[in-house]
This record gives sequence, C-alpha cells and structure tokens, in this order.
Amino acid sequence: MGTDRMNRILGIGIAGLAVAAAVAIVGVGTGLFSGSAGSDQDRVRRVMPETVDIEQGAALFAQSCSVCHGTELQGQPNWRSPGADGLLPAPPHDESGHTWHHPDRVLFDYTQLGGSAALAQQGLEFESGMPAFGDVLSDAEIWNILAFIQSTWPERTREIQASRTEADEAQGDL
Repeated sequence: MGTDRMNRILGIGIAGLAVAAAVAIVGVGTGLFSGSAGSDQDRVRRVMPETVDIEQGAALFAQSCSVCHGTELQGQPNWRSPGADGLLPAPPHDESGHTWHHPDRVLFDYTQLGGSAALAQQGLEFESGMPAFGDVLSDAEIWNILAFIQSTWPERTREIQASRTEADEAQGDL
C-alpha cells in the first residue's frame, strides 16, 4: 500500500474519531447519554426508563388498548390470519403472543408511530391496523403501558425480552 493511500486512510480514521468525540461531548453536555427516567436517552435510544408507573400503565392500557388487545391482553381471535380487510387482528400481549419477541425500541416505536409507520422506518412495507398513539399519549405514558404489559409476563419471558433489548441496544452502539 502506498504512503499517500495510508495517509488518506489514517486521515479519514482520525476525522471519524474527532466527529465521534464531538458527538460524545455534546451528548454528555446535553444529558443525551444520562440514564435518568424520561431523559433524552429514553427518547433517542428507546429503552425502558428506570422508573415507570405500572398502575398508570394498567389504567392507560384499559383505556387505550384493551378494546383491540383485550382486557386480559389476550388479543383478537385468529390474530395470525388477515381479516376480511386484509389486516391482521390485534395480537395478544400476554405470553402467548409475540410482543415479548421484540426489543423495547420496537415496541415503543410501534406504539408511538403506529404499525405501518414503524415498519416503514425499518424499510418494510406492511399495512397494519395498529394506530399511532404518539399524539394521544406522552412518551412516559407509552413506557408505562409497556411496563404494565411486561409486568404480566412470567419471569423467564421477561428475561428473554430483556436480552433482546440488550442485544438491540448493543447494535445501536456500534
């Protein structure tokens, strides 16, 4: 490899490190990487805050979610098969469903943006019946609902979902 090419590669690497350092400094200065509940980290990285209100989450679930997902989180019948409208019925959020298969970020985005928009963010075109709740519920209220749902799962299911969230966070840190 020629000296000029090595110098260019080294220069690009140093520039990249400088940008990363600047982002880290700005992030620390603005609280972007702090771990407190309701912080910018919770919104940017989409991880469950350390402090949640499960009782409020239960009440909000009953008010905003149970009409489709059931009062016992059981979902709608035949939730794996499209209905006459071509949409999948609301899935269960109990351990029999697939909610626990997803990391916190995906669950939050799906709730805040609605199914179709959240999937579009991931590059998938899919018509979903899940409406967006971002204009109706605050970030904290969405987290509280998700915390309530997770609180109903058996410990082993919560552990599996938590490991998926950790893996998702690690990918975001790359």
